[in-house]
Amino acid sequence: MQIFQRPSQPEVETRTRILQAAQRLFARRGYDGTTTRDLAEAAGVAEGTLFRHFENKKAILVEVATQGWIEILTDLLTELSEMGSYKAIAQVMRKRMLNLHRNADMLRVCFMEAQFHPDLRDRIQAEVIAKMTDVAEAFFQTAMDQGIYRRMNPRIVAQVFLGMFTVAGFSRDTVMAEHSSPQEMQEMAEGIADIFLNGVLVEGNA
Repeated sequence: MQIFQRPSQPEVETRTRILQAAQRLFARRGYDGTTTRDLAEAAGVAEGTLFRHFENKKAILVEVATQGWIEILTDLLTELSEMGSYKAIAQVMRKRMLNLHRNADMLRVCFMEAQFHPDLRDRIQAEVIAKMTDVAEAFFQTAMDQGIYRRMNPRIVAQVFLGMFTVAGFSRDTVMAEHSSPQEMQEMAEGIADIFLNGVLVEGNA
């Protein structure tokens, strides 16, 4: 019987350094503008070490793009479990505004490179976006069954929520003015939550 050994701590740390270096370089120079020599130098390893951990440069790109999304999905699972009120949704959006910008390089790599690498785009769609939508759809279906939300297509609700979830994450670095105050970020978060829950039409004008 073959016994599989877990990677040692130094190997895990080396792999992490490679991925972090790749994320920074791909975000700034692009995938095609980054050589394996650049990656090795930025990670502080020999070029041959890259290929001991990854089959090729494309494998590094795919890992960079998917690993960060898996972390975001994990956060979403936790947040959805706590999201049963206006206040909770506003808090989710505020957390996105405070935290998602930390993944700016990863998101930049995804959006920039997915258009040039169909295999990367398909993997993100299958392993990340579809799973996030499934999780959110199940949550909203349960909430509708419990009478928390009005009945409608839960998948569409999930897709709208994830779109607003993403907007909240990007708003700190894009929509909002630089160095916005905590109060301004809270107001934006509450506004997103209000629009998601109540829309923008005055009641009776629909």
